[in-house]
Parts: sequence; C-alpha cells; structure tokens
Amino acid sequence: MISDHPNPETSARVDDAHAALAAVRGEVAKAVVGQDGAVTSLLIALLCGGHVLLEGVPGVAKTLLVRSLAAALDLDTKRVQFTPDLMPGDVTGSLIYDARTAEFSFREGPVFTNLLLADEINRTPPKTQASLLEAMEERQVSVDGIPRLLPDPFLVIATQNPIEYEGTYPLPEAQLDRFLLKVLLDVPPREQEIEVLARHAAGFDPRNLAAAGVRAVAGVADLTAARTAVRSVTTRPELLAYAVDVCRATRQSPSLQLGVSPRGATALLATAKAWAWLNGRDFATPDDVKALAPSTLRHRVQLRPEAELEGVTAESVLANILATVPVPR
Repeated sequence: MISDHPNPETSARVDDAHAALAAVRGEVAKAVVGQDGAVTSLLIALLCGGHVLLEGVPGVAKTLLVRSLAAALDLDTKRVQFTPDLMPGDVTGSLIYDARTAEFSFREGPVFTNLLLADEINRTPPKTQASLLEAMEERQVSVDGIPRLLPDPFLVIATQNPIEYEGTYPLPEAQLDRFLLKVLLDVPPREQEIEVLARHAAGFDPRNLAAAGVRAVAGVADLTAARTAVRSVTTRPELLAYAVDVCRATRQSPSLQLGVSPRGATALLATAKAWAWLNGRDFATPDDVKALAPSTLRHRVQLRPEAELEGVTAESVLANILATVPVPR
C-alpha cells in the first residue's frame, strides 16, 4: 500500500482511494467477463486525465465495459454512434432558437458527460472527428465563439473496428496523438466465452446493470485524491532517461517513418506512474515503463510501407526496441 505521506489525513484519504479503485475491477467483473487489462487501462487514463482508443471486433463488450465502469465509479456516461452523416453540432451541441423568447439558447450535446463513448469514431468524416479535438485537449467546446467547460472528470473512449475499412475515415496523426492509450480487445478465450454464455443462460441482461449487482464503489473524490497521489509518484533521473531513450529509438527505427513525439514520452511517463500507484507503490520502475509502452506508444508510430509489406507490425517494432534499449539498474 502507498505509504510515507507526511499528512496522516492525506495518507488515509489516498489509501481509501486506492482501495476504492481496486474494488472497481470487481464491480465491472460482475457484468464483463475478462478484459481486466482494459479496465486497468481505463483507470490509468482517468488517473492521468487522458483518453482511450479501444480497438476490437464487434461483440467483445466495449459498450458494456464503459457502462459498467461508469456505474462502478458513479459517473455519467453517454454514447454517440459515429456515422457518415453525423455533424459536429450533434456531438458538441448547438444553438436552438426559442420562438417564445425570440432568443437563441445553447443545447448541450452528448459531449457534456464524464465518460463519452465515441462508437466507431472512424466512420464519421474528419470535420466531425475534429469536433472532439478541442474537447479532448482543452476540456471545453466552443460554440458561436463562446467556450463552455466540460465536466470533470472527462474521458473520451473511442472505438474502432480493425477489420472493416470500407466507408471509414482513418484518424489523422494529430488526433491519434491526443489519445493517451490504444487498447486492443481480443475475443475472449474459450473458458471465458463459456462463462459469458452461462451468465446469459442464467438470465443476465446487459441493459440492467443494477440487476447484475454492479454498484458504485468509488467516486469523483476518490479519483481526485488518486490523481494527486499519482503526480507525487517518485521517478529517478535514470528512469526519465530510459523513457526518453525508448521513445528516441522509435525515431531511429528503419521500420518506422514516424516515431514517438516528445508528447508521447510525457504520456509514457504519466502512464507508468499511474500503473506504479495502482500496484501499491509510490515510485516508478523501468518495468512500469515496459508494461505501459505498447498501449501508450503503438498508435503514435507509423510503419514504412515496405515494412508493412514484410508483415512488420507496430507491436513487433516496439517489442524489439524494449528488448534492446539498455535498462537502468
């Protein structure tokens, strides 16, 4: 457990937050079988104030995962199905004319929530995709020149299907870089898939989380205390140099035409600190950097066409880099 806090009240508050967030996994597991890694990634994003890109085939419980997490954290959530005809105002909100008062009033869009599920974000044109950029970076949206603050916490969880490309609009590099993590959701193994069917056979209704027993075990106060604790996680100079060396190695890789930017390096440090804190430590280690490097960096690199033709993947390049960059002792 986290220790050595100078203020006993602060220490107790942090310990309570740590226990509450640990309990979140158990609540989500009441509705979602497996996907522990995805739950941890979403918690890390909340602790770091980042956003998550979920990639997986249809039917692997992406929506249920988000709804269950929101219920366990007592947060508001909304879902937007991104389609080719979706307009920016459908996401951010728009001005509506009120004939009774002869005035325009602002009607909030679904972006005004804590957890926004942007389902199949790559199926909407770039103009609508770009409407999320200000929200993701500045935590506000501007309509008619007036900035409007979003709730805190605010997390965009965008999904995309990795096997269908017809009628899609690939996310530009600038928007991909706004996502703290890219998480791959695989089809569950046989035993877990049997468990899914067993739950449904017993009457499980994914639309009724309360009946499944999912309850709020943490809240905004716990997230606030946890974020403060994560920022205080100790990092040695050697660790900072290691994170930088990993990112710089991507820029020198012959298989990549685009490496990790300095923003990516800061993201890697932030996620490593959050991972260390979730594991009960107030200091980060090179193993934390290694553990979070794939999900933090895989969407920030771009393969050369010839490397893709040879079957090289971003994951394989990152794995090779992590295996060759010297680890500090």
